[in-house]
Amino acid sequence: MAEKQTDILIVGGGVGGCAAAMAATSLGNRVVMTEETSWIGGQLTSQAVPPDEHRWIEHFGCTRRYRAYRDGVRRYYRDHYPLTAEARAIPNLNPGMGRVSRLSHDFRVGVAVLEQMLAFERSAGRLEVLLGRKPVAVDTEGDQIRAVTVRNLDTGDDEVVCFDYVIDATELGDVLALAGMEYVSGAESQDQTGEPHAVSGPPQPDNVQSLTWCFPLAFDPDGSHVSDKPEQYERWRDYVPDLKPAWSGRLFSWTHPRVPHLRPWTRRLFGHETDDPATALWNYRRIVYGGHYPESMAPHEVSVINWPQNDYLEGNIIDKPADEVERYLDEARQLSLSLLYWMQTEAPRPDGGVGYPGLYLRPDLAGTDDGLAMYPYIRESRRIRAVFTVTENHVGTEAREGRPAKRFEDSVGIGCYRIDLHPSTGGDNYIDISSLPFQIPLGALLPVRVRNLLPACKNLGTTHISNGCYRLHPVEWNIGEASGLLTAFCLGRRVAPHQVRETDELLSDFQALLVRQGVELEWPSVGPV
Repeated sequence: MAEKQTDILIVGGGVGGCAAAMAATSLGNRVVMTEETSWIGGQLTSQAVPPDEHRWIEHFGCTRRYRAYRDGVRRYYRDHYPLTAEARAIPNLNPGMGRVSRLSHDFRVGVAVLEQMLAFERSAGRLEVLLGRKPVAVDTEGDQIRAVTVRNLDTGDDEVVCFDYVIDATELGDVLALAGMEYVSGAESQDQTGEPHAVSGPPQPDNVQSLTWCFPLAFDPDGSHVSDKPEQYERWRDYVPDLKPAWSGRLFSWTHPRVPHLRPWTRRLFGHETDDPATALWNYRRIVYGGHYPESMAPHEVSVINWPQNDYLEGNIIDKPADEVERYLDEARQLSLSLLYWMQTEAPRPDGGVGYPGLYLRPDLAGTDDGLAMYPYIRESRRIRAVFTVTENHVGTEAREGRPAKRFEDSVGIGCYRIDLHPSTGGDNYIDISSLPFQIPLGALLPVRVRNLLPACKNLGTTHISNGCYRLHPVEWNIGEASGLLTAFCLGRRVAPHQVRETDELLSDFQALLVRQGVELEWPSVGPV
């Protein structure tokens, strides 16, 4: 069996994994980063999720490297796309003009920019990226993890990677489980956390947010591109979610609960079909906008389908047998393909007709044969049992009763997003509540026992509720970057991560490093979201 030795192993090449790799290699460390799919970037690329960001993102509220990514995307469009002069002159260009993000863009551009940002460290030999690798085993010794075995999904061969530190940047916290670490999944109870919106009674480890198999969808107003009928079409066309508070009828409908009050809300597909184009589903996650190009070159518009109608609620894939996970994921794919077919053939139009046959998949944008994303959008992961756990009571607007979010002396970054929980496998409808601009405490990155593993994404010390605002792109990037810098700092100082938090001088020095590297540790005075 092949074996590698490195300073730091990053398992998972998503948003947090890439940020961790950039940070750790910038201080001269050798890094191996593995990724299960054929694209790095996770939510930004292989999961087909345009970045969800707060309203101040153009000015502050993210790390310097995340801002460099955003600038790089805009520069890539200006350098390589035939934009109109007007579009090219927009300082804060939004390539797709999607409402969910000020930077909705082609996922292949995201891959290209991330590759550019990692290019020097790869050419210098400090970073090796292994695509198509899945972790399958972990070697531990006491409170240390010594090695991770990853499987080449193309050949079936296993490789062992040994290291000083490992960063778990997988979408589901896979290394935590393989290492036998202490972790939490699903919903904690109010008795455990004291959170106003936690579940009552015992904890519910199987109760996680829905996952979504996203897909980029184009529209040809003059064509007909109706897909083959999916195998499970009738099941999903007639499906009514069993949720509390109750859903508004069938899942496949233009009417669904509107957050935060959950009253029924009827939307339309396209902006020209409604008096309020801002509410059109198509405009929400649009990634290709025809208006940015000369009329003779304008492409068909493309929107990403990550809507209430394709949230998969029927099963939790954490800690389940492989055949059960495979069934749930196949059903999630069928749900998304069935939604497409319904839109093409049966969806009601305002003119009294049904169906939009001009809708069609864009496999090239997804990097797959079938047009669905390479990997499902995972909203909730295993979470380390941490030295410190962030709860709703630290960041929720209502829970703070007029006070700012809890200030953490051990801050390693900041973030901002509403506490946004999609309908869950436990039968909970949306939980969408206001939160306050928050900090990321170092204690939430430290496992209670294991000394050389750090989280890099949704697997940090949060709860089912607070995860709802710590799971988005710029926050995940900051978590990964902080973990990458912390491992590098510890290697350079020959100290352990827990010592950094426990020692005032070390903590001060580490926070000074974060600031030099462009990580913001505190918010200016801003309001709730």
